[in-house]
Amino acid sequence: MHYMFSEYPLLTLFAVIASGLLLGSVSIKGISLGSSGVLFTALLAGHLGYSIPGGVGALGLALFVYCIGIGAGGRFFPSIARDGADLAKLALFIVGIGGLIAYAGARLLDLPPGLACGIFAGALTSTPALAAASESLAGEGSAVSIGYGIAYPAGVVGIVLFVQLLPRISRSSFTTEKEAGTDSLASGSVQSVLVEVGNPQLFGQRIADSGTAHLKACQISRILKQDELVPLSYEDCFEAGLVVQVVGSAQELPLAVQLLGKRSERHIFMDVENERRQLLVTERGVAGQTLASLAPLKNHGVVVTRINRLGFTFVPNAETRIEINDSLTVVGQKDSLLRFGKAIGHRDSAIDATDLLSLSAGLSLGILAGHLPFGFPGGEMFTLGLAGGPLLVALVLGHIGRFGRITGHIPRPTRLLLQDMGLVFFLAESGTRGGVSLVETLSQHGPGLVLLGVLITFLPLACAWPIARKYLKLGALQSLGGISGSMTSTPALGAITEKHESQVPVVSYVAAYPVALIVTIVVARILIGSLS
Repeated sequence: MHYMFSEYPLLTLFAVIASGLLLGSVSIKGISLGSSGVLFTALLAGHLGYSIPGGVGALGLALFVYCIGIGAGGRFFPSIARDGADLAKLALFIVGIGGLIAYAGARLLDLPPGLACGIFAGALTSTPALAAASESLAGEGSAVSIGYGIAYPAGVVGIVLFVQLLPRISRSSFTTEKEAGTDSLASGSVQSVLVEVGNPQLFGQRIADSGTAHLKACQISRILKQDELVPLSYEDCFEAGLVVQVVGSAQELPLAVQLLGKRSERHIFMDVENERRQLLVTERGVAGQTLASLAPLKNHGVVVTRINRLGFTFVPNAETRIEINDSLTVVGQKDSLLRFGKAIGHRDSAIDATDLLSLSAGLSLGILAGHLPFGFPGGEMFTLGLAGGPLLVALVLGHIGRFGRITGHIPRPTRLLLQDMGLVFFLAESGTRGGVSLVETLSQHGPGLVLLGVLITFLPLACAWPIARKYLKLGALQSLGGISGSMTSTPALGAITEKHESQVPVVSYVAAYPVALIVTIVVARILIGSLS
């Protein structure tokens, strides 16, 4: 068996990935390693003397950071310029404090730059920072991987425990307060019901202009006409006995039914195929507008019933802001759907097709940008490298949407597959290289490495909560989501949404996450420069 793996490095690569993903799928109290499990099996493989094909890590790194940039580009710059400014400050504060602690700990423990940067990246659960440090320190790449592997488990567990325990010990309200500056969106599965209107106070009111337009997480999408459910039009009004279709979250629908009348048990035909479409937002002028200002029913004759954003599906209300690359479920007549799609920049080829030309050209531009020298007059020249070049180009492409034939969009399922594939390729190579000196590093520096990682995780968290609440004036759930995004911790976000119905943490996480990704890369490079 040993001979087989030694003789066929490609077999070793996929064996390391498969075993690592199996390890990462093990969940204890809702906490798992995920894709980072590959790093630990790779460290073991490297310690045992196995190797994988050369160049795999570089390919994986370029794919990984490019897909991250494409996914974050549509929201990164708006999150800084608009409501996400405070959340961007929070991300900068958390990552900055973590960097200072890493620097002080490295000086105190006399750690090499690579090991210190690995501890920093692992404690903040930031794989992009690991990638940036590994590439910048080609000679110390193994130390970076070892440091990341030591600090990462405590980082994952620490942030999840923090967001779970804080509501129990804090006096802040996590259920009733209004989160300033953030869309208040109810979570839960999206459902639709038929309702027979029986509230006399609504009779005669135009449906589009009535108070129901501001239901927290419900939309009236169709009405019954001549025994057929048809899309709502702007001129339709409430009347006694009118049957309407209401789309909303499972938590909010009972309140909507109570407001309108009573639930109807009728089974009525509706033309779903021709009167409902998935439309992708690519028009930059639409981004940042609320549904109230966009007025899709009044201006275009359609109703937006659902929004899918970064894998989360919710029912919008009048205050919900539309973002670039939002996937909208829209109900309306065929010609109205076409007009609305044109207004928001929808292209049929963009919703579910992967453009290999754009992917290849974008990566080429990113790799080229990573090798171009930069610097101030009289100062030392530097390059962005494989971690920075593709990321920068992808952020710009994701923001502008299109540059000639090159599009800044990759369908979410494809993007996540490429991103995960790039990540496990990179982790496999980093881990096998780091495993060679794993035991030597641990024996030389001892438990101080673990303690430093714990401090980098917990001290920024302890400082971030009062800063978010008292200085930045963020709501409790908004703060928790922003802290999770600043720590780039998806497991922490999952722990929050599991306990709270509000989607406020999700929106805050989305605003802070891309900023934190970029800042951790920058801080990792600063650490390398200051410790070298």
